[in-house]
Amino acid sequence: MIVGRPFLTVDQIQKKVRELADSISADYENKNLLAVGILKGAFVFYSDLVRMIRVPLTVDFILASSYVKSNTSGEVKLMHDITEDTTDKDVLLVEDIVDTGITLNYIRERILMKGPRSLHICAFLDKTERREVEVPLDYVGFAIPNEFVVGYGLDYDNKFRNLPYISIFKKRT
Repeated sequence: MIVGRPFLTVDQIQKKVRELADSISADYENKNLLAVGILKGAFVFYSDLVRMIRVPLTVDFILASSYVKSNTSGEVKLMHDITEDTTDKDVLLVEDIVDTGITLNYIRERILMKGPRSLHICAFLDKTERREVEVPLDYVGFAIPNEFVVGYGLDYDNKFRNLPYISIFKKRT
């Protein structure tokens, strides 16, 4: 397997995270922000983002996936739900990448049923070419082509999450 050269560098990533955090901070001034990280992929982005947001917030996580290696099963598995009460909260879902939209839409609908004051989505990467389910994205880091990427929390078979950059992943045949 080849990881390859950076598709998005550490500097590009950090600059974009700062821009997103600035926008979120301005939009959530005087609101009751609950930032929900979607695990496992978003953990690095989520960590960087919440540390740069300049308004008070509560943190929580949800663990769900529809992927096995590099392919979606189409069926979402929820392994851990959020534990915070969403009543009177302005919920911000933080996702690493929106691909088919299946998992994110499932999570979005699940949280909406819990009755938050508002629900918005921040996705670091948006791969619109693969979208099967439309999901409203309020904050987007980068739109990317239909390539399989790893690094900065994103994985192949739970590997390469620790890369500080994002690389296009190629398998040797």
